[in-house]
Amino acid sequence: MEPRISLITLGVADLERATRFYAECLGLPRLETPPSITFFELGKTWLALWSRDSLAEDAGLSAEGSGFRGFALAHNVRSPAEVDALLDRVAAYGATVTRPGHPTDWGGYSGYFTDPDGFVWEVAHNPDFPHI
Repeated sequence: MEPRISLITLGVADLERATRFYAECLGLPRLETPPSITFFELGKTWLALWSRDSLAEDAGLSAEGSGFRGFALAHNVRSPAEVDALLDRVAAYGATVTRPGHPTDWGGYSGYFTDPDGFVWEVAHNPDFPHI
């Protein structure tokens, strides 16, 4: 297997609401798609939003379940001030800040939020991260 992730698909409760959050709040570049799914291009990886029920059915799983999903998506920014600004912005769009920005034990600065569907995102400033 080649070392890459091509597509991350999030199963969402309200596609229109989720699309607005990712397009308007986070400013992700939306691709032209059919009305049942939304794609955003993130370099060589795409982010897809699809109904939770449809994604579960496609995977042959139950759509039931809640709570911590066992993973977090992460976005690195250029400064601690950008961490705080993005956390403020997502909160204004209906996300929940679960941990405000704070200095980390690895020498950076980080905070967490959950999007309107409960997906966990870390926003971090890592002065040693090469891809920002």
